[in-house]
Amino acid sequence: MKDSAMLTPDEARALFRGGLRTPTAGWCAGWTQANLIAVPREHAYDFLLFAQRNPKPCPVLDVTEPGETSCALFRGDLRTDLPAYVVYRDGEPVAEVTDASEAWRDDLVAFLIGCSFTFEDALLAAGVPVRHIEQGRNVPMYRTNRPCRPAGAIGGPLVVSMRPVPANQVADAVRVTSRYPAVHGAPVHVGDPAALGITDLDAPDFGDAVDVRPGEVPVFWACGVTPQAAVMVSKPPLAIGHAPGHMAVTDARDSDFLAP
Repeated sequence: MKDSAMLTPDEARALFRGGLRTPTAGWCAGWTQANLIAVPREHAYDFLLFAQRNPKPCPVLDVTEPGETSCALFRGDLRTDLPAYVVYRDGEPVAEVTDASEAWRDDLVAFLIGCSFTFEDALLAAGVPVRHIEQGRNVPMYRTNRPCRPAGAIGGPLVVSMRPVPANQVADAVRVTSRYPAVHGAPVHVGDPAALGITDLDAPDFGDAVDVRPGEVPVFWACGVTPQAAVMVSKPPLAIGHAPGHMAVTDARDSDFLAP
């Protein structure tokens, strides 16, 4: 297989449609990745309002009409062209699948939410290490003690992703990522995990633990898994999301979301 970083979105989606399951950090360099959450039409307005009230973790990149399985940002099939999905019923994760077609309904409205993978190439270009890519792991993600602002029937905690950064490069990481406000932007916290209610960096709620080396500081960004944490709290009858770290590779470019 061609180097995953050099694949086009169409090539990557074909592999995922064929059953390949893998975290997508580092895939399709330069192409934007997105979080997926799909909810029934009756909950779509509440979710859209939830995203509007919590733009840091839930930056909306595109929204489908009810029942649509593609959109301008994603010309593949949202039911089959991600590497893995989680199906929720009444807030409980009941299945993790590589093809969500069986669970998909005609009334589902799908949201594509910005992903911090979008700014990782820029971090690397600035010389800031991205440990989960170095170690071939999924990015670690944690529920926090910070509640999001609720909207209608939807509410839940902020979820963050963590990247360890050498102390002398934290300012660079903040500067680089702040230029991508449409995909989470600057960190929400730098330093002590306990300030976010995180008790053990080696036990993420989603994804994999990574090494935090001497002289490094844990840096936390708002994460697009926040909608799935909200689903688990709010318990809509059905929701379908990407498996954390297994993103939708879109037809947009990372540079499209770079602020001037």
